[in-house]
Amino acid sequence: MTIGLNDYLFLSVLLFAIGFLGVLLRKNTLVIYMCLELMLVASTLALVAFSRFNGTLDGNVFVFFILTVAAAEVAVGLAIIVALFRRRQTVQVDELNALKN
Repeated sequence: MTIGLNDYLFLSVLLFAIGFLGVLLRKNTLVIYMCLELMLVASTLALVAFSRFNGTLDGNVFVFFILTVAAAEVAVGLAIIVALFRRRQTVQVDELNALKN
């Protein structure tokens, strides 16, 4: 039994849906951030799957650039979350709704 393109795409859609629901339903900024990263991984999985089944390296090159940008995004995103926690003493989204103070 071989694993086909449909299997990879199904897994990618499933991971993206889990991440999307996590962003919509969760209240903790760290969990929301992890769900956003899960959505990013799902899209890279789809790119690699398409690249592999088309026999080209185009998707792999895109994934390389996506991962380098994601590394910088993680550093900046976690720095923002730490700064918010230091200022407000919470990471709950409901309590971070005001930009003043």
